Amino acid sequence: MARARRLRAFVILFAFWLVFSGYFDPLHVGLGVLCSALVAVFSHDLLFPYPPSSHTARTMWRLAAFIPWLIWQVIGANLHVVYLVFRPSQIRPRVIRFRTKLTHDSSKLLFGNSITLTPGTVTMDIEEDEFFVHAISDKAANDTLSGDMEHRVAHVFSETLGTGSQPSAGEE
Repeated sequence: MARARRLRAFVILFAFWLVFSGYFDPLHVGLGVLCSALVAVFSHDLLFPYPPSSHTARTMWRLAAFIPWLIWQVIGANLHVVYLVFRPSQIRPRVIRFRTKLTHDSSKLLFGNSITLTPGTVTMDIEEDEFFVHAISDKAANDTLSGDMEHRVAHVFSETLGTGSQPSAGEE
């Protein structure tokens, strides 16, 4: 079973290597094979911690649906940062602190990384259920605190946040 997970991890990593490197000469492909194999051998359990199940397939499908939404958020946030370049008076950097209702480490990891990928916000720290996020403006802070991203991440991992869930916020 571990051998199958290593092979799956290798195939996924090597596919990403090929797509993102864009070089298909023997040197780069060989380096891709070597690096993908090493990472797959030592960390396959990070990609596939459990044997695959219908839950794993559903999570992967939901993650695939989440990515286009996240890309759209990144594009919108980029446009907001461009707006801020031309209106520097709107830049109001601050650190926001809020509690999440996400319970799984994978959910918190995806949520924190999604916040950081969105221009204008950076996840500075996560302590248990508390997030510390630097936001460049009021809009970036409000978008983070809206709870929309948290709900979408919860959906990816089949977590239930309850109705009316919104991160409870504070400022540092």
